[in-house]
Amino acid sequence: MLVDVKPNMRVAQEEIFGPVTAVIEVSSVDEAIKVLNSTKYGLSSSIYTRNVNNAFRFMRDAETGIVYVNAGTIGAEIQLPFGGMKATGNGHREAGRAALDVYSEWKSIYVDYSGKLQRAQIDDTEGAKLAP
Repeated sequence: MLVDVKPNMRVAQEEIFGPVTAVIEVSSVDEAIKVLNSTKYGLSSSIYTRNVNNAFRFMRDAETGIVYVNAGTIGAEIQLPFGGMKATGNGHREAGRAALDVYSEWKSIYVDYSGKLQRAQIDDTEGAKLAP
């Protein structure tokens, strides 16, 4: 844990993946949001509060892909579209239903086993048969 961190310090401005906590002391929710949004990254954030108005303001204004309220930012919610904002990651939402769009190529297929041409395929030959 790093204490007495200032918002402009390198440790506060970089996206660190590891067991590191940089503590930046702020005096209000508005200041916390300002400090949070001053970085170029936005993977996840959390707020601990009993004030529901502060929680909702933080949820609305935090520029991060996931916002936790009264919980740590563990990033293990496989059911959620996980991905950050700003310079975090590549913009994809990896996990949850959103992952289908990221990792899939969609294709629509229609198969008619009736052996007859459907109405949209017929010019003026009513009931024409498909060629064998």
